[in-house]
Amino acid sequence: MHSVLLVPLLACLSFTIIALAQNETRDLTQLLQSNENLTQFTTLLTSYGDIYANLSFQSGVTILAPNDDAFNKIPYSSLGPAFEANQSQIVRSILQYHILPGLHPAGGYNGSFSFDKTWLQNTSYTNVTGGQVVGGVQQAGNVNVFTSGLGTRSTLVTPDLPFIGGIVHVIDNFLVPPQNFIQTAPQFNLTAAGGAVANTSLADYANSQQDITIFVPRNAAFQQLGETLQSMSSIQLQRLLNYHIVNSSTVGYSTNLPNGTVLRTRSGQNLTITFASNSLFVNQARILQQDLLISNGIMHVIDNFLDPDAPSVTADPEIPTAPPLLRGTSLSENVVPFTSFLPTGVTSFDTSSASPTGSFGANDIGKGTSSSTSSRRASSTSSSQEKNGGSRLNLQPAIIAVNSGLLGAFFWFIGTL
Repeated sequence: MHSVLLVPLLACLSFTIIALAQNETRDLTQLLQSNENLTQFTTLLTSYGDIYANLSFQSGVTILAPNDDAFNKIPYSSLGPAFEANQSQIVRSILQYHILPGLHPAGGYNGSFSFDKTWLQNTSYTNVTGGQVVGGVQQAGNVNVFTSGLGTRSTLVTPDLPFIGGIVHVIDNFLVPPQNFIQTAPQFNLTAAGGAVANTSLADYANSQQDITIFVPRNAAFQQLGETLQSMSSIQLQRLLNYHIVNSSTVGYSTNLPNGTVLRTRSGQNLTITFASNSLFVNQARILQQDLLISNGIMHVIDNFLDPDAPSVTADPEIPTAPPLLRGTSLSENVVPFTSFLPTGVTSFDTSSASPTGSFGANDIGKGTSSSTSSRRASSTSSSQEKNGGSRLNLQPAIIAVNSGLLGAFFWFIGTL
């Protein structure tokens, strides 16, 4: 009778011991070393020893870790020049942008965007109070997506990997720190607005003023009034554009714009936010694209110009596109005004403020896409060992020791029965 009961008891004990061993929370080093899809991220993170050490002392932090495939995309992205030129300060800012204070489990996101602060606070790369943000949303099929600068999207592929002090989400694409307004506008076909701002004394303000919100008319709105806008004096054009810019202590992310919100513009007049028919409006203009991140705040694309001389006009949700309040003469088809004032090279990550020297670059992250996965991982491991003086931890002996101890305890228990 006792022997019959002993077999299931021992089996249960064995599974319990194994489960405890598997579920024991690991430190960050153990977690990274055990994930074969994070070899190149591990190399990057450990090459910035101060950031890596700081993470070890956190009591609650979330890391958005690009997988190895994400590293192979770098040469073809806006981040490529910074990595290629070994610009360590820029790479540092990119790494900091992937670290979020607090725990943000995958299940905490829903169909509405949330904007979470990051460790990126260096004012050379961001001017948002409390640190630059990353957008997070859960889409159909429980797919989590993170949005960052220049409209970059990163999909969560492996969620909620726990370590002592926080969690790691594995993502399939690098987050891109948001760029200034002039650099970002062309990415969303807002070349007229970017050129108009660049052609006035507003450029420095729009690019660097802290915690800014800009409502940006689309190119079609500029085309519709093109000849009139081009004939305006600099003072008249600046007054019009100032009515589209809000600066306050709170960035105007859509989550901060409930129905009825009143915003004070740089021109000194108010804007009113309306939510109706499942759409967001500012005065009479419909917001077509929300929450496009820039280095010093946010911008929203609108379908028409706002009129500083008609601040009380409200939206008509039944009309897909309201007629323009401003009167003017349109340009011929496909002619977009002010685009000639855009500076060249506005579509790549700005490297002008960083030193061209550094300790980490494209050659360290498996740039060649033709290499096999195994050879890339081997190269990444070797690179990490060289950067850390050959001190990269080998966890395999420790794992074997733990498993041996558990088995020894298990057989000791059997011997006592």
